[in-house]
Amino acid sequence: MKKDMRYLCYPFMRESAPTVDFEIRTDSLTTRIGEAISVTDIPQVIEDLRYLQPMVYHLNGSVRGKVAITEQDLIELSDIYDRYVSEVKDAIDHFVLPQGTHAACILHVCRSEAKKSVRALYHVTLVREVPEHLMDYANLLANVFFVMAVYVNNQHGVDEIPFVSKSYPTKPMKKKETHS
Repeated sequence: MKKDMRYLCYPFMRESAPTVDFEIRTDSLTTRIGEAISVTDIPQVIEDLRYLQPMVYHLNGSVRGKVAITEQDLIELSDIYDRYVSEVKDAIDHFVLPQGTHAACILHVCRSEAKKSVRALYHVTLVREVPEHLMDYANLLANVFFVMAVYVNNQHGVDEIPFVSKSYPTKPMKKKETHS
């Protein structure tokens, strides 16, 4: 008797392979990107998120199926990263707390989800070969969401709150210049 599909949320859910965990993590990330799009009011950020959302699904499928993320996609993601860094480089030279506008907070959640995806992808590499550029892409995604969050805060006049660890040495923050 054929299984009624209403009782199956994902065809691979009962597999023990770490590939499933990676796919679920990237699905969660894609969902969070959609949430970020819904609350962001900066056209460039919306455009970039609309580009990234299907790319994360391509990353998702690149492990089990045909590799859909290319070296060129990694270059394009790197270009997005560089564009945001050029806008916020002074605010990212130290650790900051994940806070700020609603959109920035959701982008920080995207960053965290991307890091979880990286970790899940690492577990996949322990049992099967994964092209290195997929790992690079997943890592860079987390960093892109971080600089996007800082950029969104910056565009709304929200200052970053530095975090100085009591556990690990951190480099001292640069003093902000004040103009009289």
